[in-house]
Amino acid sequence: MVGPSLWVSTAEEAERLRLFIGSVTDYAIYMLSPEGHVVSWNAGAQRFKGYTADEIIGQHFSRFYTAEDQYTRLPWRALRIAEETGKFEAEGWRVRKDGTHFWASVVIDPIRDATGRLLGFAKITRDITDRKLMQDALRQSEERFRLLVQGVTDYAIYMLSPSGEITNWNEGGRRIKGYEQDEVVGSHFSRFYTEEDQAAGKPATALAQAREHGRFEAEGWRMRKDGSRFWAHVIIDAIRDDAGELVGFAKITRDITERRNTEAALASAREALFQSQKLEAIGKLTGGVAHDFNNLLSVVGNGVALLRERLKEPADLRVLDSVDQATRRGAALTQQLLSFARQQPLRSEPRDLNRLITHFEPVLRRGSRSAVQFDLRLQPGVPLAMLDGTQFETALLNLVVNARDATPDGGQIVVGTGTVDLGPSEVGQLPPGRYASVCVQDTGTGMSAEVIERAVEPFFTTKEVGKGTGLGLSQVYGLTQQSGGDLKIVSEPGRGTTITMYFPGLAEDTVEAQDTEGAEKVLLVDDQPDVLEMAAELFRTLGFEVLVARSGTEAFEVLQRTPDLRLLVTDVVMPGMTGIQLGQRARQIRPDLKIILVSGYPKPALQDSGDLHGFEFLSKPYRIADLVKKLRALA
Repeated sequence: MVGPSLWVSTAEEAERLRLFIGSVTDYAIYMLSPEGHVVSWNAGAQRFKGYTADEIIGQHFSRFYTAEDQYTRLPWRALRIAEETGKFEAEGWRVRKDGTHFWASVVIDPIRDATGRLLGFAKITRDITDRKLMQDALRQSEERFRLLVQGVTDYAIYMLSPSGEITNWNEGGRRIKGYEQDEVVGSHFSRFYTEEDQAAGKPATALAQAREHGRFEAEGWRMRKDGSRFWAHVIIDAIRDDAGELVGFAKITRDITERRNTEAALASAREALFQSQKLEAIGKLTGGVAHDFNNLLSVVGNGVALLRERLKEPADLRVLDSVDQATRRGAALTQQLLSFARQQPLRSEPRDLNRLITHFEPVLRRGSRSAVQFDLRLQPGVPLAMLDGTQFETALLNLVVNARDATPDGGQIVVGTGTVDLGPSEVGQLPPGRYASVCVQDTGTGMSAEVIERAVEPFFTTKEVGKGTGLGLSQVYGLTQQSGGDLKIVSEPGRGTTITMYFPGLAEDTVEAQDTEGAEKVLLVDDQPDVLEMAAELFRTLGFEVLVARSGTEAFEVLQRTPDLRLLVTDVVMPGMTGIQLGQRARQIRPDLKIILVSGYPKPALQDSGDLHGFEFLSKPYRIADLVKKLRALA
């Protein structure tokens, strides 16, 4: 039996609990019958549900639920779960008296007596609408951010774990690098670096700097899935939680290859303009000096001529000869200076570069040395170019001599021609179009970038004192500029040099018209240079276009690349391939070729050298009348 004092104490405790619950305003705390009817109501319930105790006690608590939840029998299921499991807890929309909705956190506990009989339910509801709205706003913000990141295509934006593994991937990453999300997520981001950068430890360095300083920014080559490279601008930011612990990295990569190429092209154009302006200024100065020097040389030369008429002593005449020789050398130098300054008068006309080079080949070979292999690689169909043939030959010889000097221990010199279609600013400031190119390539010592930059300046030379004037490349540069073309030098120390002259190509109809004109070609072959030169001059007097060769082998090569050649005049006795052997080989590939054998030996004495049948014969020495007679017999 409970004593009076204990009963009072328990009753007081119950009253205090009732008063406490009734005064709570942040929570709706009320009791439900086993069937779900409201049997008590507190101030908190009235505050955010809107009902007074008189209005709601005795009503079923399902009225606080939305129509959808009532339709799905959620209120009754909640009571059953609480009864069976001892608790029901959930969040969801609830309805106030005025019909508005609020987001509620709900806990329902079953109330049982000492025997376990269900007396009802205690229900605690809290209005967490503000928190719900904040969470929804945060979730929406995160979703918008995710969609934004995923929708960006110009940037690869993705996250890395603290150790550098890729944890997500966006559309920009797929477009720029070529990987799908399932191909890269979980792999290490170093896969995008070049092998050189991986070997140098650059991926680890990037993460270390981002970890230490909070940010890493750099540019460099990166790899796509297909193995191609692109120039990337990269930012890596360290991501930390509220406690300052590193949770990963945010990485942003942008493909700036096009911008880099544009900047490089702009820098190249600026450098080319600077070089052009510098050479233009030097050219003006050089041209003025050369003109004045020419005037002085004219006075000296005329003075020498007058003194030669007055002086008779041999010693005096020898002095005049020395002065006259020096004057001529000075005049030659001034012509080269004027050529660089583009003030040298040119006799420009449409010229076939292959034909010019073939005609000039013997001189070019003499310009090289026996220890150097000299080759011609003339591409057929090279367009005609407007230029001065004599000045072009001088320029080509200058390039061959320079190549010879750059190959002191032997090597190879190649003179080649070609047809080139240039784009904008591909070579200097030349406009786009078709150009005839002539290059001289050697396997010699090469040039540094600093030497290349100054190579065409007058009097600049890397040769020893007395080995050159420093005007060879200046003359070549001046000729190309004055002919509307340009010059390009490609070289590396120890890897040889290639110097290419570019001349604007003429239209094809001009080429066809030019090819149908011109003198008949003759190929003269003799191993004696003086005899060869005199014979060449004789044939030029007769109106022939003359090609020359110093051996049978060299002559056969010229014959193979000159399809319009109709006449071969060759010495018989030559080392290696004789003239008869040359004639026989020539007939095999050109049955219609007219061939004249020339020798200082009488014809019968040459029978042992080979079969002379089918060849015309001309004895040395021959006069021009003998040559004309023999040519008439072949006509």
